[in-house]
Parts: sequence; structure tokens; C-alpha cells
Amino acid sequence: MRLAFWRAGKDKAVVARAVSKPRAEVAPKAEVKAERAEVKVEPRIEARPAPIVTKQTQVESGDIDLHALGAALARKRGWIVVPTVLALVASIAAVNLVTPRYKSESRILIDGRENVFLRPNSDRTEERQALDAEAVTSQVQLVLSRDLAREIIKKNKLAERPEFDPVLQGVSPLKSLAAMIGIGRDPFSMTPEERVLDAYYERLQAYAVDKSRVIVVEFQSADPELAARVANSIADGYLVLQQGARQEQAKNASLWLAGEIENLRKKVSDAEARVEDFRSKSSLFVGTNNTTLSNQQMGEVNTQLNNARSMKADAESKARLIKEMLQSGKPIEASEVLNSELVRRLSEQRVTLRAQLAEQSSTLLGNHPRIKELKAQLGDLDTQIRDEAAKISRSLENDARIAEGRVNGLTVSLEQLKKQAASTNGQDVQLRALEREAKAQRDLLETYLAKYREANTRETIDTAPTDGRIISRAIVSNTPAYPKKLPIVLIATIATLLLSSGVVVTGELLRQTAPRAVAAVFPAQAPVRQEAAVQPVVEPTAEPRIDPDLEEPVPLQPEMTTDADVTEFAEIEQLADRLRAAGAAAKKVTVLGTASGEAITLSTLTLARHLAREARVVVVDLAASSPTIAAVCVDASAPGLAELMQGEASFAQVITRDKLSRLHLVMAGRPGFDRSLLQSPRVTLAIDALLRAYDHVLIDAGSASDLPAELLTAHARAVVVPDTAMAPDARNLMCEQLREVGFSEVTMLSKPVQASNATEAPRVVAA
Repeated sequence: MRLAFWRAGKDKAVVARAVSKPRAEVAPKAEVKAERAEVKVEPRIEARPAPIVTKQTQVESGDIDLHALGAALARKRGWIVVPTVLALVASIAAVNLVTPRYKSESRILIDGRENVFLRPNSDRTEERQALDAEAVTSQVQLVLSRDLAREIIKKNKLAERPEFDPVLQGVSPLKSLAAMIGIGRDPFSMTPEERVLDAYYERLQAYAVDKSRVIVVEFQSADPELAARVANSIADGYLVLQQGARQEQAKNASLWLAGEIENLRKKVSDAEARVEDFRSKSSLFVGTNNTTLSNQQMGEVNTQLNNARSMKADAESKARLIKEMLQSGKPIEASEVLNSELVRRLSEQRVTLRAQLAEQSSTLLGNHPRIKELKAQLGDLDTQIRDEAAKISRSLENDARIAEGRVNGLTVSLEQLKKQAASTNGQDVQLRALEREAKAQRDLLETYLAKYREANTRETIDTAPTDGRIISRAIVSNTPAYPKKLPIVLIATIATLLLSSGVVVTGELLRQTAPRAVAAVFPAQAPVRQEAAVQPVVEPTAEPRIDPDLEEPVPLQPEMTTDADVTEFAEIEQLADRLRAAGAAAKKVTVLGTASGEAITLSTLTLARHLAREARVVVVDLAASSPTIAAVCVDASAPGLAELMQGEASFAQVITRDKLSRLHLVMAGRPGFDRSLLQSPRVTLAIDALLRAYDHVLIDAGSASDLPAELLTAHARAVVVPDTAMAPDARNLMCEQLREVGFSEVTMLSKPVQASNATEAPRVVAA
């Protein structure tokens, strides 16, 4: 296979076709060249054989002579009319001889209706779920059950009717012969029940109406009244069958619950007896609030201890405050001192003396005996007040000592109660375990008792609720449902007409084609007349028109393709074939190397375009060092992975297309983007998403100097684009290092794709 490429859409393919000439003469070739939307076709002279004219030209042409077919139909109309009339008469006689059957139908609605008052208490608050299609289909099978069929047959005495038991009226010789050759079953080899059931199911049809919960029950019989009666009996029997099933279910539940209740009563009695016996032995009596006496006493002592401690702290703080006031000489302003009766009277006398002193000081000097007397009395009152405050302080200190003694006593009592509680904790745990067991047994007994009462009540109800109700009862029909006389007569008549007409037409066609076979074996000989046809130059505005007379298209050869280009393309082609054959193992391909970024990008594009012929391929540009990607994509300003990482573009916006192929492209980012964004873990997630959407994902990694190794090597193959001056030893060493890094397979190209050929796309060979 040889590759050919376009050159940026400037050149079109050269189409050349060869036309064979009769008697080993070849017509000149016609070259069609397209350059910049211009197509020039050189003049060509063709040698064509002249048509051979004989008497059988029309026959040999292969056309059907419709006039001859019409004449044949008119000529042999007897072969068409007579069978058609016979079929008409026979069908009319047959439909009139067949015993007619009348059909009646009844309809049942499956709505799961259940009386809310008869529903168990546990289900009254729950919403009843609607029946699904499978449940309705199951109800249809219940209508068709053999148990219900036996009840209906017995109720309507169908076994006594010759219609349902053919043995009662005798078996015809034709049926006996058919049974002997294996076409039908011999009625005498079947039991009477089997014969009646077969006839019953042959006439019964039950189905669910589409997109509804309605069941239709249809029954056919030669007696219209019997058909209606049996259809209604089936509907009623279905409801009775459901009621019986519900009552039987309730009865079985009540019997089982009665036995379980007796066992539970014994278990509850034994569990409660064990609880009381253990409590009396362990002295774990229960006080108020359902707590043990030891715990209750411990709580009360703890409360008293807290009160005593607060009283002690209060008295000590008040005594300390009064003592500090006395020592500092400050006025006594404590509430305990001020509220004392003696201090209050002394304070009143002090106020009176100060008033007298102030009054006498206005007329007497400070050394006057009266003034000195008043001042002495004031000093004596102050001394009495401070003495009273000191007594109150000592009283508070005594109260604090009393409270401290009470605290000590309560602390000792609390410690004793703690030791006592600690000794009974293990027994308390055992007691709680016994109580839980007794409670669980008691709750289960109460639940079973409630269910037993409900089941017993539902068992005694005469009309238990069912899941369905009859919404339409069958009525007697006066119109036969079988056979359909008019459709049967029309179908038989039209089928005979078409069949007989087809036989006549087929015979005529065989007669017309007989001479053609003779002409094909012995062709007519005639001189060949050659015509010279000159075709002018055509300049279309669109695609060049290909002459339909041309045969055997000649494969196109690429223009301006050197031997080096052929070798280069062959290497890329072989690599693409290997990747395509690897399948899922080559979904991710990383292209990197030591060559310039332009060469790596061109090699990536060439390989991707070749793969894109038969697969979905996308190229992810992580190098961003070559303008080639922007030059070949349909939208050079499209966002890339950098904008995707920043949230400025969506996933669909970063994917663009190649101008020259079906290849999809994802650029690294717009010019000037921050390359550190390509090291984000979200880039790996984006590559994984592309792997799920495309058959092959080619990553243009350039020299891979600043890209994470995990991004390039995870489940990937490597394609290395080396520099042309790179030595073979260095190439082998580089391949080994890349395998050690994590690539599953490494392929080293012999040389990079040249810039003159990389921008070309594969040409299409004319077919």
C-alpha cells in the first residue's frame, strides 16, 4: 500500500482510466487534471462498435413485453375465472357448514382494593403500592389455572356437552385418520378430563389490556348463553379463588401464632421470675424514679455534701472580708454587720452625737469640755461598732468550722456508699440483662397476641377483600365470532385469483425469455462500425465529471513524491498498522523525542491521520512548541487544556478538527498560557476521558522536559522521533531507558517526517 498526500488543498488527484477497444484495440487515455478548481479534459477519439440489428432485437434487449402479458391474460382468462369462481363457491359453502361460535367477555380490574378497616394495624399507615405489569400478568395466569378450570367445568357441567367432549357425538373418520398419521391426537387415547380441558382452553382466552390493570376473559361456544355464563363464572370463580387464598392464609397464620403464643407465655413467666429472684438475692431493690436504693442514697448524700461545702465557703469568705475591714481601719460595710440590731442602734447614736458635735462646734471652740465630751462619746461608739463586727466575724468563722465538720461527715458517708455501689455493679449488670430478656419476650408476646387477634378476625370474615373486582359482566351475543364469513370468502377468492394469474404470467414470461437464450448461444455476426467522438475541453466549477464509458480505474500515483518520502511514509504506515492491530493495548500513544518540536509534531500528525482512516483518533498537543497544530486545525483560536484546567472552557470547546482529515485535535492552550497548568492532576483525568471516547489518543509530548512522567507513561506506548544525527547506540540506550520509565512498548522511527510532506493529507483513490 502506498500513501499519497494533498499539499494543503492546492493540488487535486490525477484521474486516468483505460478503455479497452474491440479486437485488441485500446483507446487513448483520458487525463483529468484539476488545478485550483479548473478541470481540463484532452480531446479523445473513441472507437465504438456499431449496434447489431436483427429481427430479435427487442427480445434480446431483455425488456418485458407488457402488451404480450396482457394478451396472454385475456387469452387464458378461463384458467383464471373458473378457479376463482370455484374458490368463491367453496369458501361460501365452507363458512356456512361450519358450526358458528359466539363469544362473550367479562372484564376484571386488578386494583388491589382492600378495606382499610380490615387491614392490619401495622399496614394502615403505609401507602399501598400499585401493581406492576408482572403482577397483572401473574393474575392472568391465575385465571388460566387448571384448578379454576375444573371448578368452572364442574359448575357448568361442560363434560356432559358434546361440544366439549367429542366422544359423546362420535369421532369422524377424517379425524381418526389424521390421528393415525400423527396430525392430531386420538380422542379415545385421552381421559375425559383431558378432552374437556382441551376444548375448554381452546375456547378460552384471557389477556391483560395494554397499559392498564384490566384482565379480559373471553369464552366462545356454540351456545351464546353458555358462552356468557361461563365467562361470568370464570370471573366469579377467580374472585372466590382469591378470597379462599386470603382466608386460608389468615387461618394458617392464626394456627401458627396460637402455638407460638403458648410458648412465649411460658418464656415470659420464666424470665420475670428469674428477674425477681435475682433482685431479692442481690438486694437490688428499686426506689423512686426506677433507680436502686443505693444509687438514690448516693445522690441524696452527694447533694447534701455540695450544700455543706457551699455553706462553708460562704461563711469563710464573709468572715475574711469583715476581718480585712477591721484590720485596714475602713468603715464596716458588710451586710452581716449592718443588719445586726446592736450595730444599728450604735449607728443611730453615732449619728445623733455627730449632729450635736456639729451644732456645738458652731459656738464652741475645739478645747471646750463639751466638744471634748462629744468627741469621746463618738470614739466610744466607734469602738463598740468594731467590737460588734469582730464578734460577727468570729461567729462566721465558727459557722465555717461547723460546715467543715458536716462536709467531712458527708464525705465519709459518700465514700461508703460508693464502695457499696461498686460491689453491686456486677450484680446490677446481670439484673439489667435479665430485665432486657424479660422485656423482649414480653414485647414479642404482645406483638403476637395483636397479630393473632387480627388474623382470627380476618378468618371469620365471610367476604375477605380481593385484589380485583368485576367491572364488566358478559352478556349474550347474537353475532357469531367464528367463522368470519366475509373476510374468509374475500381472502380465499382474492388468493385464488392472484395465484391463477401468477401461473399464467409466469408461463408467458418463460415463453418470452426462451429466444433470448438461443441468441446468447449463437450471437449474430455483423460488421463493426467505428465512430469518432471528439470531446471538448470542460471547465466545471465543482468536482470533475468522470466519463461513464470509462472502465477499469487506474490507481492514482502521488505527485512530486520522492523515494525518501515513500520510505518515510511506508515506515509511518507500518507503525500505524501495528498500532491498529494492537487494538486496546495501543489506545494511548506518546510521541516524543530529541528532534525539534516541529519534527515531532509533524510525525504525530502524519501517524494520526493514517490511523484516522479507520478509527476515531485525537491528538493532544502538550508540547506547544510548533505552530503546525494551529495551522492545520479548523479553529486556530480554540481554547486548549490550559483553559480547561482554569475552567474557562468546556470539554467540548477544546476539541477541534483537522482541516485535511477526520482527525480531532486538542491544543495545549492559547498563546502565552502558563505551562505549569499542564502539570495539574486534572490533565490526567482529561486524558482518561479521551481514552474512553476515542480508539486512539496520540500525545505530542515534544521533548517531555517539564511534563509529569505518570501522565505520559501510564498504560501508554512510546513513539520516539530522533534527531537525524543521533547514533544507533544512543537510540538503543534511549529505548531501554523509556521502557524502564514505564512505557509498555517503545518504537524508534528512523527519521522524522519532513515539513514539506507533513502538511499533506491522504489522497483518495478513484474507484
